[in-house]
Amino acid sequence: MPNTEIQFLEGPRSRWQELKFTFKVFWEFIRGFRALHFVGPCITVFGSARFGEETEDYQSTRALSGELAKLGFTIMTGGGPGIMEAANRGAKDVGGRSVGCNIRLPMEQFHNPYLDKWVTIRYFFVRKTLLIKYSYAFVIMPGGFGTLDEFFETITLIQTRKIFDFPIVIFDKTYHKAVLEHIQVMKDCGAISPEDLKLFLATDDIEEAVAYIRDNTIAKFNLKPERKAKKWLGEKA
Repeated sequence: MPNTEIQFLEGPRSRWQELKFTFKVFWEFIRGFRALHFVGPCITVFGSARFGEETEDYQSTRALSGELAKLGFTIMTGGGPGIMEAANRGAKDVGGRSVGCNIRLPMEQFHNPYLDKWVTIRYFFVRKTLLIKYSYAFVIMPGGFGTLDEFFETITLIQTRKIFDFPIVIFDKTYHKAVLEHIQVMKDCGAISPEDLKLFLATDDIEEAVAYIRDNTIAKFNLKPERKAKKWLGEKA
């Protein structure tokens, strides 16, 4: 099957081909909405698929996600291995809820075994929208290009008020040292405002991260204990 996303990005095609692609994107969003509609308020954890159980970052992610799940949030990830698995596993450790929004890749990325629910999406931009849509806070763990892309898009949406002022935690200051320094350079050069430095917390402390998210979500957004949801399109709660 040809990669329709790559074909689309190559440039204009026939109007019919463009229309078919639009409907495929529309259907991907519908699939995601149906799968994730009842997952409850989430915290999305972004991070690398390449860090295994033996790494400190995996263990830190697992511990932090468990503490966040205790607040009542569903832990959401990209659904794959590595840091994503650690976050979902941390939620399951404490009896919390765990969901994933996986991506279809040429080398198939299978969902990790710690998910209560998941959906596999064809397009990265659809997946990223879903990971942001259902979340009240975001945790940026060590990762690669994809993790940085997710972080900067999320903080841009908050900075430009396209979404609410949700808290962002950057965890592991040593790993993110160069990123944090570059953010300071952007501020010093006037590319961002001094107030933009308040859009995130950089920390190595799990208790500080949990307190920051708790204090900037539950009361701020008037989150309440869950009640039984009504299903009207056949979704599974």
